[in-house]
Amino acid sequence: MTDPATAPPWMEAVAGLAEARLQQAGICLTLGGEPTLVPLEPVGEEWTVSADGPTKLTVARQLARVLQERIWPDSTLLYCPGKRYDGEVNPRWSLRLFRGGDDRPPVRWPSPGQPGPAGAPLGAEQATLWLARLSARLGVTLQPVALRDPLDPQRRVWAAPLTADQLADGGLAWQAAAWPLAAELSELSGAPGPAGLRLPLEHLPDGLPRQVLTLELDPDGWELFLPPLTREPLERLLQVVADSLEGLAAPRLSGMLPVDCDGHWQVLGITADPGVLEINLPVCHGWSEYAGWLRDLEWAGTQVGLRSWKSGAGGRRSGTGGGNHLLWGGPDLSRHPFFTRPAWLVGILRFWQHHPSLSYLFSGPCVGPASQAPRADEAAGDTLDLVLAYDALARADDGSDQRGLIGETLRHLHADRSGNNHRSEISFDKFWNPGAPAGCLGLVEFRALESLPEVEWSNAVALLWSCLAVHLLEPRHRPDNLRDWGRSLHDRALLPSQLWADLEEILALLAADGLVLDPAPFRAIWEWRFPSLLQWQEGPWQLELRPAPEPWPLICDTPLTGGFTSRFVDSSLERFELWANPACRRDCRLTINGVTLPLQQPLLALRYRRHRLYPCLHPAIAPQLPLELELVTPHNCHRLRLEEPADQVQWLGAEPGGLLGPPVSGADGAAAVQGGRHHPDDVTIDLRLTPRPAFTS
Repeated sequence: MTDPATAPPWMEAVAGLAEARLQQAGICLTLGGEPTLVPLEPVGEEWTVSADGPTKLTVARQLARVLQERIWPDSTLLYCPGKRYDGEVNPRWSLRLFRGGDDRPPVRWPSPGQPGPAGAPLGAEQATLWLARLSARLGVTLQPVALRDPLDPQRRVWAAPLTADQLADGGLAWQAAAWPLAAELSELSGAPGPAGLRLPLEHLPDGLPRQVLTLELDPDGWELFLPPLTREPLERLLQVVADSLEGLAAPRLSGMLPVDCDGHWQVLGITADPGVLEINLPVCHGWSEYAGWLRDLEWAGTQVGLRSWKSGAGGRRSGTGGGNHLLWGGPDLSRHPFFTRPAWLVGILRFWQHHPSLSYLFSGPCVGPASQAPRADEAAGDTLDLVLAYDALARADDGSDQRGLIGETLRHLHADRSGNNHRSEISFDKFWNPGAPAGCLGLVEFRALESLPEVEWSNAVALLWSCLAVHLLEPRHRPDNLRDWGRSLHDRALLPSQLWADLEEILALLAADGLVLDPAPFRAIWEWRFPSLLQWQEGPWQLELRPAPEPWPLICDTPLTGGFTSRFVDSSLERFELWANPACRRDCRLTINGVTLPLQQPLLALRYRRHRLYPCLHPAIAPQLPLELELVTPHNCHRLRLEEPADQVQWLGAEPGGLLGPPVSGADGAAAVQGGRHHPDDVTIDLRLTPRPAFTS
């Protein structure tokens, strides 16, 4: 049995080969990740559709405590306000643990873990004395003003303007100021959250920076909201706070963590996201570091009752409903691997477009144009603009820094149909966009990845991604054009057998290049995503049914719960693939709800309406479950039923007396389902299009 603390030996070996080849090319390709976790028993809208709710921050703080005490004992924890989305009352929050990029502690606290579990509490009578002690260490005179909290009259709050000026010699000069407030204005706003986010900043004197240190006391302890500062002043202020404790328990900290593009810090985030906790991993300098973080995170999650999967129908493990996005970047902006190699990046984008398994095999159940990660060719429809953009970038590969051209070219095309360039299978919204907050981080984000129930499955996918980056360093391995998939992308290419065949082709290409990946974890993911609904055999005849991905259409209604970041899709359609061996295709006949299917064609799938929710498309079309199957062999007639939930086909029995004549084949088979195809070349038969009424219970 593999040591749970280490990756399987074959993974480490292949990762070592890939890393060596990157180093030989002078490339450091960093990895980042955004795995998602949910409670063992998720209850409440914050674990279904909403970003926040009554339990999420508490659980996040528990996870942060475990990570801080057991994984990063020299880190500092900061509660950070995030982006506010339309339809949501408050900004989303993120707990961020940060430590030095060279493994040094940016702040030396008296005891590991912060806020500290040890030490005396800060009382209301001591608060102004402690602020005076802090003033003396900073060399300024803080002038705190007391504020009332309309939500909690017992909460005590003091706010003091504080800023720092950078001196020519590199030193800092702290500046404090008075904040004269009339009594009727000395009140926090009525929104929930830390006091530092609720200050009456509109009443600051003209010319005074909106930088205020806030101290608040509540039954849970004391908290400091830090003024927004750059990295070095923030570190110095926190160290002065730590040195001023003198036996007090360390406070909770909140505020803004500045962007650090130069690698001075390592940062791990725990973020409120719809339905899940999203973990923003630190920058990992190689696959082994990334894999270690996923294993550490799995362990830490179990300590507080979190995991990377939900319990689905029939006891099956399903995804969290969130992503497990993978990010590529560089150790810093001066050594970014893609800025001077646009042709390599174009080769990667073209390769992904050629291989649907990379888009659909590791994603969640919602795929296609209305998903959270549509392919660039799905969103664009016509690939002409993509062809022109990729060709232009490939020609610009002259060794110079092309970050601006890459960002401006790709961020408009790698987007969904509404123009949201975050919702894209391969997103460039954080690559190089000077007009957006945190838009110039040099990140390439792969979003068509869901959180998987086994950590080594996720590690195998990340290793596959790294090996493909190495493989495509060689120009002869890169496609020189895009493939025109047409209708086959959402018909033939989405079937489980075709996704597996495509991945086998990729694994063979890598093996021929010396990067041999064990197919076992990928096959396990395939079996998990597409579990068998039916495995039938009688004599030489075999038939198997597996669920297949189905692109769900977007509908217009905007949900109230979850805000405007949640979108409605009509998930009523389902599809499964039918596989029959040659003997079965030759000798047997299959009808579903009275419709005879062309079992003779090598690829065959069936689309049906599982349920009818409100709102939905086509409310006049009734659900078509249960599906009544009749499988006729030369000897017997088998009757089966597929009911809700669609976990497994039920046997209803078999009767002797098989085919009275030859099975329907050729032109007769096509005529039997003439109304079931949206297009003559489709391999999917749509029960909604069949001339015979669908069975309804």
